[in-house]
Amino acid sequence: MSSPGIGPETSAPGIRSETSGLGIRPETWPAGLRWVALLALSAAAVAGLEAARLPAALLLGPMLAAMSLAGAEAPVRPPAPVLMAAQAVVGCMIANSIPTAMGGELARHWPVSASGVLSVVLVATALGYVLARLRVLDGSTAVWGSMPGAATAMTLMAADFGADIRLVALMQYLRVFCVTVASTMAARLAGVRGTATPAAHWLSVPAAGPLAATLLLLAVAGVAGARSRISAGALILPMIAGIAWKATGLPILLPMPLLAASYAVIGWFIGHRFTGTVLRQALRVLPRVLASILLLIGLCAGLALALHRTLGTDLLTAYLATSPGGADSVAIIAASVPVDVPFVMTMQVGRFLTMLVLGPMLARFVARRVGRNGAPTAGGA
Repeated sequence: MSSPGIGPETSAPGIRSETSGLGIRPETWPAGLRWVALLALSAAAVAGLEAARLPAALLLGPMLAAMSLAGAEAPVRPPAPVLMAAQAVVGCMIANSIPTAMGGELARHWPVSASGVLSVVLVATALGYVLARLRVLDGSTAVWGSMPGAATAMTLMAADFGADIRLVALMQYLRVFCVTVASTMAARLAGVRGTATPAAHWLSVPAAGPLAATLLLLAVAGVAGARSRISAGALILPMIAGIAWKATGLPILLPMPLLAASYAVIGWFIGHRFTGTVLRQALRVLPRVLASILLLIGLCAGLALALHRTLGTDLLTAYLATSPGGADSVAIIAASVPVDVPFVMTMQVGRFLTMLVLGPMLARFVARRVGRNGAPTAGGA
């Protein structure tokens, strides 16, 4: 699955050093050297975050490493097939975390769950409307950038509705980054301390038969999802296939090295978009966009408190369930902390599916509304 960037994708330039071969400035580095730097920085960041016992270090460390290179104008973008494979693994990981008895829980709590999903959607849409009314962005860009669905899917869909996809992607991935950091810190404040994965988990060898069957499931569902017309299909179809697979009683085996590599790829994909060029292009609107993101996170935290008091679920579970980040990054965080993962992912996936249906209608409504009230209908950075 390809995804439009928020700025021109930078192909690896040739070596432009005047001396021996490697330029001092990162933007002059060839692709191979950038990957070496990315891997080294990722390993160092993961080690530091795990030493600090922060949850989701395997996602956050690579994300920070990719951001550091992107900020130095040397972004490294994972190849599309690798990204799709990582999304398929995370989709199956989500499926594996959902118990088969989830249907009864959903039936008992569906009014509250539906209210939580719609509340986040409405809050995000209202913030997009405010950004448009304040002439920060045009209506379509503001709404698509504020929508709390899967970031890649929202960016791709925005391109079909006349939005400035550079700014949409900036808003989406900046929000994913902020939500990831905020969720990690919320887990730490809640007393959850990340722990390094035991060496036995890294070195354990799963049974060959179930592992081969799981890899086949990943390959078939991942390719089908990538070739489908479904937004974020590489994540959604493996998740659905994994749920059906698990319902038959067959195991899903995902070795720790495979999970870690998938987390790293998703972290790199999020981080590589924050190039210095893009941030400079968006500098005029960046402070207000960032303020709207932080406000959205705060409002969703308020919804989490209401959910906690209504259902009695623990605060961290409620926070992750209403968190306006990408379903994949939230899934990784939820899997690394002691929360009700099925409830979290039900809320996250439900909101994503809701945005696929309501997103176009909401974008058109806001674009027309702000147009009638004199706010700009085109613009950007």
